[in-house]
Amino acid sequence: MTVLHFRNRQRTKRINVPLLRRVTLFVLRDQLVLREHELCVHLVDAAAMARVNEKFLQHTGSTDVITFDYSEQPQPRAATLHGEIFISIPDAVAQAKEFNTTWQAELARYVIHGLLHLSGFDDLEPKLRREMKREENRLLKAVEKEFRLRELAR
Repeated sequence: MTVLHFRNRQRTKRINVPLLRRVTLFVLRDQLVLREHELCVHLVDAAAMARVNEKFLQHTGSTDVITFDYSEQPQPRAATLHGEIFISIPDAVAQAKEFNTTWQAELARYVIHGLLHLSGFDDLEPKLRREMKREENRLLKAVEKEFRLRELAR
């Protein structure tokens, strides 16, 4: 099954969701070579992200990205993805300023980060975090080569 939904429930930035969909499909199909997926990407404000963070992870406050894996048997480097990715647009804007990049590139990075989690990458231990970050950077470079990420702003 191949399903990809986007829910834009924030007003921080106007987002070109059709372009974000193309970016996501490029990563899924051309880079991760995953044909089967059932995903929903939620673009939310900081308050909504804080509610998700507290309710499901028992953490206080907003965060950049939260991923929920609904695969029946999660496995390393999964062949199919089933889950949800929540992305805080205000956190993307703040992180972009901190890391001297654009919020659009941060948004693409968060989508990639979530997809990597759903495909079996983990960042809980330093060694795994470095491995995941290398793959995240590789995928972001491929995306930036293929798309004009500034056009994610409407």
